[in-house]
Amino acid sequence: MITFYYETDFTVENESALISWIQDCITSQCCEVGEINYIFCDDAYLLKLNIEFLQHETLTDIISFDNTMGKLIAGDIFISEERVRENAKIFGVSFKEELSRVMVHGVLHFLGFKDKTKSEKEHMRNKENQALSGLKV
Repeated sequence: MITFYYETDFTVENESALISWIQDCITSQCCEVGEINYIFCDDAYLLKLNIEFLQHETLTDIISFDNTMGKLIAGDIFISEERVRENAKIFGVSFKEELSRVMVHGVLHFLGFKDKTKSEKEHMRNKENQALSGLKV
């Protein structure tokens, strides 16, 4: 089950379409959807988590906590709506596109994809683009 939670006034449009899309991304990798929670927040909220859990004193757009067990994909994905808006401007894309990319990015981590090396980053970006091509919102 995929659930959206909000720590600010921001809300996602077309929740049901996004949920279906995320489920399709997971099942396309021969995995099963477990409990996935998206928590939308602001920069201050995510910075606090970044410091507390990762010892990073930097702003970020996403932090994911993976609870996947085998092929059952599960976890919590925290997304800073403020950071996504800023990044959309920097990258010259719409907020909706950047938000969708970040949302699938977290799930791709749960599916085992990494982004530490240049090669991993390229592969992750290709998987994000592939997933985004299937989004109908």
